[in-house]
Parts: sequence; structure tokens; C-alpha cells
Amino acid sequence: MTTQVIILNGGSSSGKSGIARCLQAVLPDPWLAFGCDTLVDAMPASLRTASEGIEFAADGEVTVGPEFRALEAAWIEGIAAMARAGARVVVDEVFLGGAASQARWQKALGDLGVLWVGVRCDSTVAAGRETARGDRVAGMAASQAEVVHRDVLYDMEVDTTHTESLECARAIAARVA
Repeated sequence: MTTQVIILNGGSSSGKSGIARCLQAVLPDPWLAFGCDTLVDAMPASLRTASEGIEFAADGEVTVGPEFRALEAAWIEGIAAMARAGARVVVDEVFLGGAASQARWQKALGDLGVLWVGVRCDSTVAAGRETARGDRVAGMAASQAEVVHRDVLYDMEVDTTHTESLECARAIAARVA
């Protein structure tokens, strides 16, 4: 089956966005890249600090409410519709709910050709990247490093602890049909 969607799942600061950009450079066809940060940034500011939307606790914990879930569902369906319309799509995601998060995507993507990729990174390394970025709540990378992979099934995994984004992207591209 032809790969139409690549889902990159990993914790904050694990290297997903860098891999997505590198995939766009190394894959022979044009691919669109969308990340969960795009979804959060597109939401009204009022939903970025409310229990109905998404909240970032001081310790890095992220909680989402019903309004976030409704908008997320529409976003996921929109990405699936783009892929069905012929666009190839790379998704940079954080499965806060582990397997339940993957199930939401599986339902929407249905019969599309999907390559599921786990992006791992040692929590200490990810925390260092988080600090260097300066645009994340401290603690988010460490709290998400393992939980996002809980009971998630992948076609392949990459680890950015000691491997550059380009090398990871090349390994992923080799699996794209």
C-alpha cells in the first residue's frame, strides 16, 4: 500500500519537528507537515488557558478538556481528508493518551496508507533541548518521554538521543512505499 500519511509520535522536544522538516527534504514527492503545536497555536487564546481547552501546568503536565477534544477531532478529520484528496502528509504528534490517542487517528485515517513512527529520546536529553528552546514549560519533556508511547503500536521507531534528525528521516524515508 502506498504511504499517504506518516505519523511521528513522541514527547515534547524529542525531535519530531526536525525529522518532519528533514522528511520534506529527502522524500521525492512533496509532503505537507502538520504538528500538534499548529493545532494549539490555531486555537483561540482563551482555550490555551482553560480547563475546557488545553492547560500547561507549572510542572509540565498537559491536560485537555472537551473543547480541545472537539477541535482536535475536526483537525484529525481534516488531515485525513487532505490525504484522501491526494496530499501526502507528515504529522508531528504527542499521544498524551498513548494507545487511546493512536486509536483516534486510526479511526479517522481508516484505509489510508499510514506509517506509524515512534520518536524516542532520553528524557534527560529532551529536557536539555526543552531548556535550550525556551518556549516550553519546564518538565514537559521529561513527563512525556515515555507516557506517549504507552501501548502504541509502531511500524518503526527512531531514537534521537544520539542520532541526528536527517539520519532518522532517511531511515523513515526508506520505509515509505
